[in-house]
Amino acid sequence: MGIILKNREQIELMRESALIVSKTLGILAKEVKPGVTTLQLDKLAEEHIRDLGATPGFLGLYDFPNTLCMSPNEQVVHGFPNNKPLEEGDIISIDCGSFKNGYYGDHAYTFEVGEVSKEVKKLLKITKESLYVGIDQLRLGNRVGDVGYAIQKYAEDHGYGVVRELVGHGLGKEMHEDPQMPNYGKRGRGKQFKNGLVVAIEPMINMGVKEIIHLSDGWSIITADKKPSAHFEHDVAIIDGKPEILSTFDYIYEALGIVSDEEKPYKNTAPVLK
Repeated sequence: MGIILKNREQIELMRESALIVSKTLGILAKEVKPGVTTLQLDKLAEEHIRDLGATPGFLGLYDFPNTLCMSPNEQVVHGFPNNKPLEEGDIISIDCGSFKNGYYGDHAYTFEVGEVSKEVKKLLKITKESLYVGIDQLRLGNRVGDVGYAIQKYAEDHGYGVVRELVGHGLGKEMHEDPQMPNYGKRGRGKQFKNGLVVAIEPMINMGVKEIIHLSDGWSIITADKKPSAHFEHDVAIIDGKPEILSTFDYIYEALGIVSDEEKPYKNTAPVLK
């Protein structure tokens, strides 16, 4: 297919789709607690996305049966929502998509359920930091390998495993466009970045080994050593040579009472969706 660059108008439409997902994750942040089921969260997300005039981006995509990919603990990505209640000390990676005005948004966050261990907190912290380390390399003239190398080095320097089989991707009128965006790589390798590129950058980092196992349902993926895995994702465009985040964790942070300026270097002054 080749890389499809977007103009400013198209990027603004994509920002709207991305922020619908961001707002939905913010609503879910208030509800992620012991005793809630992932199917309850899935229903809430679908209703909220439709209330905002969009359709769930994942529902029916490649025959996926739900609005959210819900992946607890050792599950890396692509888990099905179910009726099992979340428990104190769990983590849950929620990956959500929306489709509006012909464009997709695709965005993920790993939530703590109640109080989690110090080891798990560190995994989430480093995985999220690796996301921004990668985003910072999404600049005019850099290459795919520069992003992957930065994420890989940051995660591996902290002793974590970087999943190889699952990668980030271009985003637009299709959920998955070129280029693929691995979370590992060599500097100076791969396709070169141009203005108008929009990608989903999404580190999937394991507490233990990098290897994964595909379960028999055809979707769910777990870590080979059954240790926890974390997943954070932003939609990012290259505008005037620099990375600009189209999605935001601000709605999540507002719900959870977290103060953060991590996105500040990569934001513009456009109004945030209310």
